[in-house]
Amino acid sequence: MKKRSELLFSAVQIPTDIAAIFLASLSAFAIRNIPEVLALKPKLYTFPIQSYLSVIMMVVPFIIFVYALEGLYNLKVTRKFWREARSVFVATSIVLVGVIAAIFLKREWFSSRFIILSGWFLVVTYVIIGRYLLQKIQKHLLKTRGIGVHRLLLVGNNSKMNRISEVIKASQELGYAIVGHVDSGSVRIIREIRKQLGVDEIIVCDSTLTDEEQEKMIDYCAINNITYKFIPTTLQTTRFEAGIFSGEPIIEVKHTPLEGWGKILKRIFDIVASSILIILLSPIMLITAFAVWLETGFPIIYKNQRIGADGILFFVLKFRYMKQELCTDPNTPEGKKALEYEKELIKKLSIKKGPLYKIKNDPRKTRVGAFIEKYSFDELPQLFNVFMGDMSLIGPRPHQEREVEKYSEYHRRLLTIKPGVSGMAQVSGRSDLEFEDEYKLDVYYIENWSLWLDIQICLKTVTVLFKNRRN
Repeated sequence: MKKRSELLFSAVQIPTDIAAIFLASLSAFAIRNIPEVLALKPKLYTFPIQSYLSVIMMVVPFIIFVYALEGLYNLKVTRKFWREARSVFVATSIVLVGVIAAIFLKREWFSSRFIILSGWFLVVTYVIIGRYLLQKIQKHLLKTRGIGVHRLLLVGNNSKMNRISEVIKASQELGYAIVGHVDSGSVRIIREIRKQLGVDEIIVCDSTLTDEEQEKMIDYCAINNITYKFIPTTLQTTRFEAGIFSGEPIIEVKHTPLEGWGKILKRIFDIVASSILIILLSPIMLITAFAVWLETGFPIIYKNQRIGADGILFFVLKFRYMKQELCTDPNTPEGKKALEYEKELIKKLSIKKGPLYKIKNDPRKTRVGAFIEKYSFDELPQLFNVFMGDMSLIGPRPHQEREVEKYSEYHRRLLTIKPGVSGMAQVSGRSDLEFEDEYKLDVYYIENWSLWLDIQICLKTVTVLFKNRRN
């Protein structure tokens, strides 16, 4: 059953939104009458506050209805604030279009463009502020008094579930308390745990469960108002498209939305975003370049050959963070020696398993290099790779040819789209993830790409940028 606190806060949410909408409407009306505002553009006519409020009374239920359709009265305490803010913006914009259409048909209401636009802006602002404050109160009660905590049962014993368990235990703000972690999906065991400790949600990750066992669990959860979630297999997360072929139903597995217009849209986003970032970050790049030159001279940029989309070779641009004589360029005698030295370091110090390597406490770094590599400043020149079309802002990381040679056949799926400066793996664990986990995240990205997902990963990249790497 839903927590009483969540039901209470959801009930409070509606009058809070209504109050915010009325306050925003009155603010818009009041601003219109400020002399300083009128000096910019005089009022063409006036209308009484009573008429204005009568229109607002008709619009408010419509706004609340659209908010409800947009899912803004979700009961969970663990909902994401920025996702909620985006929904408020979208829903209020929908209402704005409706109001404009209504006024066009019924002009006797009022047609003040200033009030309409300022009202829209203020409603979005006030509602978001109100929801932010309410969510802060809700999460404060969650952390300090445990009010609204969801009792969670984990079913399945594997690396995925162990990782989920660790994350939940380390992140109290997620709003979960693990009441049990069992290997079996037996309804009898679940019933006993529920009887002793209570269960609000179940997360299942066990590929050995039979259809019958899963069906029994789903039925039990439905009967007892328990939220049932499962972590799917790779095939279950694949995008499908159903159709008819020669009179027979047929399902096509869609590789990625990055085909046709999706590919064009992503390229436009890359060009625009990389251009803006190059301009904004040029002072940092200039300072970094000067620091590299000051410590170890030229070259400042290190060109590292990588494998791109469809197996095409290209050079990734990076600020050089290693000593000149230890840069691995196979085309020079010094580079060949450096390559042999690197192979020795990989054998002794690599902390990664699989095709990729990660040298811990790499002795080849300069002092400046250690700093810029720690905070990812060394990767800023890759924005030029994005602009030129070798890379994308978001995508799987580009790997070296010797790493790709160690791929299993299924790993080559990573080469079906352009590599990225950042990606799902980077915002989920950066260089600390094992290759298989990195691969799964990148495949999820390939199969579920959207422009909004790219934007989200770009924003998350900023938040993880200053976290320390394991060097």
